[in-house]
Amino acid sequence: MGDALNTLPIGRKAFVDKLLSSGNERRRMLDLGLVPNTLVEALYKSPAGDPIAYQVRGAVIAIRSEDAKKILINSYE
Repeated sequence: MGDALNTLPIGRKAFVDKLLSSGNERRRMLDLGLVPNTLVEALYKSPAGDPIAYQVRGAVIAIRSEDAKKILINSYE
């Protein structure tokens, strides 16, 4: 199993492997395009370090670390 999305370094890319969340939280992540095999790039952190901005399917979305740790990823490179 891969690492969590919140561990992806800024400027790096990875593929979504699996979502560990459930219910409304899972539905929200799926609606944002975070489905298996989707390429995600960590763009930048907020000044406080949380949330982190990610590029997903051409859109930039901010995801809190608490939610990102429930998204498992596989390395792009």
